[in-house]
Amino acid sequence: MAIEIKAPAFPESVADGEVAAWHKQEGEAVSRDELIVEIETDKVVMEVVAPEDGVITKIHAQEGDTIESEQLLASLEQGAAASAPAAAASDAPAEAATPAEAVEDLAALLGPAARQLVEEHKLDISRITGTGKNGRITKEDILMYIKSGDAAAASAPAPAAAPAPAAVPATPVAPTGERIEKRVPMTRMRAKIAERLLNATQETAMLTTFNEVNMAPMMALRSKYKEQFEKTHNGTRLGFMGMFVKAACEALKRYPEVNASIDGNDIVYHGYQDIGVAVSTEGGLVVPVLRDADFMSVADVEAAVKDLGLRARDNKLTIEDMTGGTFTVTNGGVFGSLMSTPILNPPQTGILGMHKIQERPMAVNGEVVILPMMYLALSYDHRLIDGKTAVQFLVAIKDLIEDPARILLQL
Repeated sequence: MAIEIKAPAFPESVADGEVAAWHKQEGEAVSRDELIVEIETDKVVMEVVAPEDGVITKIHAQEGDTIESEQLLASLEQGAAASAPAAAASDAPAEAATPAEAVEDLAALLGPAARQLVEEHKLDISRITGTGKNGRITKEDILMYIKSGDAAAASAPAPAAAPAPAAVPATPVAPTGERIEKRVPMTRMRAKIAERLLNATQETAMLTTFNEVNMAPMMALRSKYKEQFEKTHNGTRLGFMGMFVKAACEALKRYPEVNASIDGNDIVYHGYQDIGVAVSTEGGLVVPVLRDADFMSVADVEAAVKDLGLRARDNKLTIEDMTGGTFTVTNGGVFGSLMSTPILNPPQTGILGMHKIQERPMAVNGEVVILPMMYLALSYDHRLIDGKTAVQFLVAIKDLIEDPARILLQL
């Protein structure tokens, strides 16, 4: 029985996708739920699996092809067995695969992230052992190979023979270093990120206001309850993101303009808080969304952020995870950023930037005290949000963070 394997149904926000990598070829047997092909959209990498056991009889879209929602990708013959090679029917011994063919077979076992690392470091994949399913070479395999030092040894040039002494002294020449350039096409995701960031700066009246927050009360709360919190909530760790998300939700209720968006000549006020959390991946920055974050506890937020981060790293986020959002929180402090101006994520009109916690001398009641301080940044669309509202919104978050009990009591 022939089965059509189609691309997933894309939502309205995704126009098309691109065939990133085939993990099965024509004539190969597949098992039910086995990965067949990866589709890269401007938001996520989507995996298409086999609906039944069978054999791939025809591939209709090649790697690099642009495809639309529910487009035919391949044909599967249900229950069929893979055809044996012609050489197997003959008494003559089968010819061994050439080195080039062997490398091509190994290349088929690479995922997009692993393939990018191989190209960047010019690695010989025949030297790398895959630990993934069916011998698939994962990103972790590549990183372990590079870390082991074998990659450097394999790519090092063989020592050249010593040149014969010149009869006449050669004229000294200036040393010339190798000037390497590498040109690679942008991935669909990176191209879309670039387009959206440029549009945000050109199509919004973006402005940033700053403040600073004393993190000592929050750090004391975390230090006091982190072990009990982790035991009570099944291993979920108490971080700062959960409290900042809850503080943002409370501030958004007080200042609904920051939780609104512009649609043509209309202002859309959202009666809910769907908070996007910026997550850095190898493919670029993605912003999965916490739905109805105002109804989530701090533990729920921390667990959800951890889950989204892990799925983002493994390219397991769905388009539904990335769609929507009324406000965004980003934390450049995890990379050491002391201060930055985050760019809006349209059609949202506000984004909160967290930064590195750093001890600084502060004046408290006429005395100099060393306190752990963090700069906060709020970028906002000045077409909708006045400067006064933006400043008051950021001060509200500052007050909530400096007195964490107010978050829980909604004061």
